[in-house]
Amino acid sequence: MIVRVLAALVGLAVLVPALIFGGSLAVHLLVPPALALCCYEYARMAFPDRWKVALAWMFPAMGVIYGTALYLPELAWLGYGLTLVATAVFVVLRPGPSLELAFAWLGRYAFGMSWLGLLAFLPMIRDLPHGLAWVFIALGAAWFADTGAYFAGRLFGRRKLHEQLSPKKTVEGFVGGLVTCVAGVMLIAHFFIPDLPLLEAAALALIAGTLGVLGDLAESLVKRATGVKDAGSIMPGHGGLLDRIDSLLFVAPAVYGFAVIVVRSAP
Repeated sequence: MIVRVLAALVGLAVLVPALIFGGSLAVHLLVPPALALCCYEYARMAFPDRWKVALAWMFPAMGVIYGTALYLPELAWLGYGLTLVATAVFVVLRPGPSLELAFAWLGRYAFGMSWLGLLAFLPMIRDLPHGLAWVFIALGAAWFADTGAYFAGRLFGRRKLHEQLSPKKTVEGFVGGLVTCVAGVMLIAHFFIPDLPLLEAAALALIAGTLGVLGDLAESLVKRATGVKDAGSIMPGHGGLLDRIDSLLFVAPAVYGFAVIVVRSAP
């Protein structure tokens, strides 16, 4: 546990000042290498025997998805659609000796790029009004929920939440994570977005906290299906970067949608 906490503190000591003092540019510079590392970790899990080939395809494909979503948002649907079509063509032209395996590869490509592409929402959040605060809400919702669930599960956990995917997760941990998520998001909103009603902040936290758990379970599904314990080893006590941000991948779109739809539609 000590290694886990120390690694988290070191990460925060680097990330938080960069986000505060680096402005929008810092997020735009930090996300692409993070996305590249996540692609590497995913390729090693999903395509253990041909991860280099998979990565050679995923890098440019993710570049199209990420680039259009962030810099040509009106063409994001086109970039995403064409990338999936090109991926299907890529697999069809190189199916290998087993068509069943080729079909499984196609699903893994499509899921991986759709899933990891959600990271593009983080710089999109930063570009909104009160963007830094919304980024901290997204990060806080994911990490407060994860931390609260970890400690609540260790102290009070009895009933399994989803034993097939994550044997250590408990219902008590899930509830504890929601409590810390709501408290953390309301605190951030109170100090940095004072015009956001705390009731709305609490509602966002409940949605984001739940989605964060589902994001964690989604990665657990990938790891269980591929027989991998951790996505990587870059963060002591946490595993890979993908192990650390799996919740954020589901949380970021929810925070962006809330900020754009709910807040902007308020009178």
